[in-house]
Amino acid sequence: MPGSQPRPSPATTTVPAPVRRRTVERSRLLRAVVRGCRPRQAVTKNLLVLTAPAIGGHLLSDRAVLPGALVALVTFCAVSAAVYLANDVRDVDSDRCHPVKCRRPIASGELPIRTALAASSALAVGGLALALWWAPGLAAVLVTYLSVQVAYSFHLKHVPGLDMLTVASGFVLRVVAGGVAAAVELSVPFVAVVGLAALFMIAGKRYSEMRELGASAGTRRSLAGYSLRWLRVVWVLAASTAALGYSVAATGLAPTGTSAFLWSMASVPLFAAGVLRYAAHVRVGAAGAPEAVIFGDRVLQGLGALWLVPLSVAIVLA
Repeated sequence: MPGSQPRPSPATTTVPAPVRRRTVERSRLLRAVVRGCRPRQAVTKNLLVLTAPAIGGHLLSDRAVLPGALVALVTFCAVSAAVYLANDVRDVDSDRCHPVKCRRPIASGELPIRTALAASSALAVGGLALALWWAPGLAAVLVTYLSVQVAYSFHLKHVPGLDMLTVASGFVLRVVAGGVAAAVELSVPFVAVVGLAALFMIAGKRYSEMRELGASAGTRRSLAGYSLRWLRVVWVLAASTAALGYSVAATGLAPTGTSAFLWSMASVPLFAAGVLRYAAHVRVGAAGAPEAVIFGDRVLQGLGALWLVPLSVAIVLA
């Protein structure tokens, strides 16, 4: 019609500036939430829920086992992410004093505390609901984990010795969760090895923090109750016992004299080599961020891949 304004084509339609700003802000906020959930730590820690189904040899061979293991993995990722966000809110002041932790989304101000708490609550409720739907036993393990983490956040993290044991218990509960969710028998020796290896890494982390920052840096109150010599004794004993415990656990993986037994024994020196390689980082005080060591050391990654080969063969043949 004459005098009417032409309608803009889709190609020339522009998004209003306020809408663009809101979209960019939401995208930035979502990235901050994801970073606050620490996905790299989720990879290195929560894959432990697959330990029990894998050691039992049922993870890929039994169709009834894999779904439970995956549910345990998803629920533990959700719940542990909720814990990370809540802890970072509580530790925001001390994190701002740390040369690395000050760059975390909450400590840097990138992620508002209110948003972090809302995301933490949603993840915890969602994870627990899925676990309860799948297996009440899995939900019980997750509730235990959350209870321990609450106690850790409010008090135990400041108690020398108990702080390390509390963190190590989280690794053990991950293994238990995988066994409960997949309804497979837990290997007690391997559970003990996981706990000892976790204690080794945690003591190594405290040792590295002491060497790098000192006990009075204000980043972790429990460091005031430690000494470098005492922490060195702890991580050396934990590493040695973990390697010895793995040797014992490997002997029980298959009957003596079988090919599976030989393959399991072949994995022992590779496990010990991996422990020694990680200990080299701890010795020089460079293990303050275990996930950075694992993702950054190609030699350690190669040893881990080599270790998995004979262990996997032994599990399949057993």
